Amino acid sequence: MLHQQLMAGLTAPTLAIGMPQGSEWIILLILGLLIFGRRLPEVGKSLGKGIVEFKKGIKGIDDDIEEETTAKRERSAAQRKLEDQSSTRRTVSREAEDMDDAQHVTAARKEEPQ
Repeated sequence: MLHQQLMAGLTAPTLAIGMPQGSEWIILLILGLLIFGRRLPEVGKSLGKGIVEFKKGIKGIDDDIEEETTAKRERSAAQRKLEDQSSTRRTVSREAEDMDDAQHVTAARKEEPQ
């Protein structure tokens, strides 16, 4: 019988308490004012301070992330610059060695009797 009524939509199951509706919100608001009425400004002030502190914390984290990202970029740029300088030094060193070898060969040829 209950199954037939549920299927027909005549009664709703009461397995859980739903969200408060219209007049229930008004009753809850009145009860809240009676209980917290004197301390309500303090509660609001504390809540506001908590929100401000939370925002400061989030901003601090964002700043730390930005600083770390910037530092990482600078380190990688410096690393690339050092690698470029090292590569240039090796190239110049090889060219100097090649020139010395060429000079030795030329000098040796001049010393050879023909």
